[in-house]
Formats: sequence, structure tokens, C-alpha cells
Amino acid sequence: MIVKSLELSNFRNYENLSIEFSKGANILYGDNAQGKTNILEGVYLCATTKSHRGSKDREVIMLEKEESHLRMIINRDGIDRRIDMHLKKNKPKGVAIDGIPIKKSTELFGIINVVSFSPEDLSIIKSGPGERRRFIDMELCQLDRFYLHNLMNYNKVLNQRNNLLKQIGFNRSLLDTIYVWDEQLIEYGKQVVDSRQKFVDELRDVVKDLHSRITCGKETLEVFYEPNTDVEQFVDRLGKSLERDIVLKSTSVGPHRDDLRFQINGIDIRKYGSQGQQRTSALSLKLAEIELVKKRVKDQPILLLDDVLSELDRHRQHQLLDSIADIQTIVTCTGLEEFVKVRSATDNVYQVVNGEVFRQENNV
Repeated sequence: MIVKSLELSNFRNYENLSIEFSKGANILYGDNAQGKTNILEGVYLCATTKSHRGSKDREVIMLEKEESHLRMIINRDGIDRRIDMHLKKNKPKGVAIDGIPIKKSTELFGIINVVSFSPEDLSIIKSGPGERRRFIDMELCQLDRFYLHNLMNYNKVLNQRNNLLKQIGFNRSLLDTIYVWDEQLIEYGKQVVDSRQKFVDELRDVVKDLHSRITCGKETLEVFYEPNTDVEQFVDRLGKSLERDIVLKSTSVGPHRDDLRFQINGIDIRKYGSQGQQRTSALSLKLAEIELVKKRVKDQPILLLDDVLSELDRHRQHQLLDSIADIQTIVTCTGLEEFVKVRSATDNVYQVVNGEVFRQENNV
């Protein structure tokens, strides 16, 4: 699968942009705050309906404009597909595939698979558990529609239960109705936990092998799923925590509090690992994510590298670029020398200057 082209209208700092991509490496270079990352955000948004920055729809629409349009042409299995997206500040987004509007934006998941890698991802090991859950959720939602369905329903029920907990604080007679939400929370929660466990089990073997290669066999990296509660104990723990949840006005038990644990040679690197070990482990995790996509969908994902090369030393740069030689990659960097040092050839080079993109002669 590849992204062939992207069009942006009133998106971030782009009033109108049309850009084509090659099936190999595509470099977007320029000074900071010129709009390089906005192009990657457009690709990611068209692929997942979400911003990889966590931005809301109204935040990506150009200032003083009321709406934004995105169009992306992809090719998968030799067939071109068109994804259109219409964003409005005060209304839900509209999405169409090949000119046909879809009822739910989640129908877009799985049309194309993207893996995003930014400097923030290098701190995923030492960041809070929310970032690690997001890593699992974004990948699984692209690969497994069943998981996407269960996660969305779990989050809806969780919000309903939390709203009820707030009301119970003022009206105890509503307590009898909470068990309706508990049953659904448990039903969907068990499915979420089961899917996450299988994903991490699959991830463990891949990341272990990749990390061993990156460290020349000196380190053994293992990743473990840490569910907030076992499936068998979910019902019991949810009941025991009810009074505490009423006081806190939120649900304290469930997969929305899950985490991942990373160990190198048996040591928990979230707490005791060096910065170098944490960054190398994050790199291994991202490379493993790419390999899992290949395995699951029998195709190559699209890789978005957002100014990450400057954050890696020469050895890690080589490890990354050697691993993605056969993948369409869209790279942002501040200077071409960052890429030239570790790769001798590329296909497309664009300079980005204040919301304008200029095609460069390929001298890389």
C-alpha cells in the first residue's frame, strides 16, 4: 500500500496544497514551524480520522476559516482509492470513500495502515500509562475492527457510568441503576483485555528479536501487559470499589487503567533504565509495530517519521532506516544532511517554507 497524493484546503497553515508522493522515501525539510508536520498530520488524519498530535477537528482548521477539506489518494493491491474528509468547527466531520459518504468514521479504519514515529514516541517508556495504552489502541484499532467496536462501546459505557456516579453523589436513589452500566462495562471490558493480551503476546517475540539485533545481543527486552484487573476478578473488584467510585465520581477499575511493563535483562526500565535504554526500547517497539502490521495485513504500512532522525544517534539511525528500506516513508527534518548521512538515495525531496511546498531536484 502507498499514499499517492494528498490535497489540503484551509488545513493548519495550508490554504491550498497538492503534493504527490513516491513509493519510496519522501523528504520534507525546512526550518521549524513551517508546516512539515502538518502534512504528516493530514495523512494520519485521512487514514485514522484522528490527529497523531491528539488535536481536535476545530484546532486543525485554518484560523478565521470555518471548515477544512482533505483528500488523499492511496493505492492498495493495485487499486486506487480516494479518501475525502470535510472538517467543520462546530459539526462532526464528514468522510467519504471513493465518493461514497460513510455513516461512521470508524469505517475508515483498515483501508490503509500507517505507523507514526515522532520524538514524543521516544519517551513512551517513561511517559504515563495513558501514552502506552494509546499505542496499543491505535494499532489494534487499525488491525482489528472487532477490537475497535468493543473499545468504542467500552468508552461510551464508561462515560455513562461516570456521569451516573456524579449524580449519585446528589441522589442516592439512583444507585440501583448503576448495575445496568456495570454489566455492559464488564462485557466490553473483558473483550478489550483479551484482545490487548493477545496483541502484547504477539508483540513480545517480535520486539525481543529486534532489540537484540539493535544492541548486538547485549540486551534482552521483554514487554508485559499489566491489566488493571484480571477478567475473572473484574466483577468482584468493580463491586468492591463502588463506594470509592461514588466519592471520586469516576470508575477506578477497568482496562482504561491498563499499562505495559518493559524489562531489559530482568530490570524494569520504566523505573531503573537509562535514557539510552529507554529510547532504544522505544525504537524497537516502533519497529515491532511495523512488523506486526506486515504480518497481520500481508502488506507494508505507510511510515511517517516526524523529525525523529535528529533525536537518534548514528547507530540507531542506521538501524531504523535499514529496517524500513522497503516501506513508503514520509520524513520530516530540518536539514537534508540528517538524512544524507545515513541514506544515499531517495525519491522525492520537498522544501517547506511557511506553508508552501517546493519540489527539489533529487541530489540526495
